[in-house]
Amino acid sequence: MTDKEPQAVQVTKTEDGITTITINRHHRRNAIDGPTGRKLTDAFLAFEQDPEQKVCILYGANGTFCAGFDLHEVAKFGAKAYNGPIVDANHRVEGRNIGPIGPSRMHIKKPVISAVSGHAVAGGLELSLIGDIRVAEEDAIFGIFSRRFGVPLIDGGTVRLQAIIGLGRALDMILTGRGVSAKEALHMGLANRVVPKGQALVEATRIARELLVFPQACMNVDRSNCYYNAYNASSFEEALSHEFDESVKVITSESVRGAAKFSGGAGRHGAFERAKL
Repeated sequence: MTDKEPQAVQVTKTEDGITTITINRHHRRNAIDGPTGRKLTDAFLAFEQDPEQKVCILYGANGTFCAGFDLHEVAKFGAKAYNGPIVDANHRVEGRNIGPIGPSRMHIKKPVISAVSGHAVAGGLELSLIGDIRVAEEDAIFGIFSRRFGVPLIDGGTVRLQAIIGLGRALDMILTGRGVSAKEALHMGLANRVVPKGQALVEATRIARELLVFPQACMNVDRSNCYYNAYNASSFEEALSHEFDESVKVITSESVRGAAKFSGGAGRHGAFERAKL
């Protein structure tokens, strides 16, 4: 079958280890249809499996991050007839299988930065939550705009949003469907950085390069432990136990080399040396 939109998802890689995944559906404001969701999922899986790639940036081309799931595709079928594989009620969560907008059921195994320009709404907001860090341009808008169309959150919005900004703020956004500006998003913790218009990708790339120079095993075990303890730990004690059991695995490698560097004078007196161990 011919791919009607071969450029709907574009992937670039740098030699130093930054993968940029770009949604490129200008005619649909980067809304996600079935084939695009598959392309996004495949792109993230390829990033995970490439040992040379360390940090991923998720970006929307043409001034919009993502307008959510492509409702034009759903509308073609009519309310009673539609039974497509992307939103089929039988297409339940089974581990990391594909979700309606693609990679929404994945906890990506390496750092992800969402570079948000324009609108990140409905499923596009949910997609932005895959990122560990969200960089928003000053005129960016976040929101559950699907509220007005009777489309529920089905790509992790009720799971990730409250974990990131708290239950009260999440319910405010989810129930009202209102737009949240970049400034308010920064205040509530939904955005981590706010930058001038047109600079989200630049800032996300700058942050990615900062992450590249750190000892990767240590950084990724801390990251993984944060997610485990936010979503999976059954008690405070179990969270602490998991943290210890996973972290001790890197102490014998990167930590020993790092301690030796510190002992030799690196990083003394508040100096923050950005160099690979």
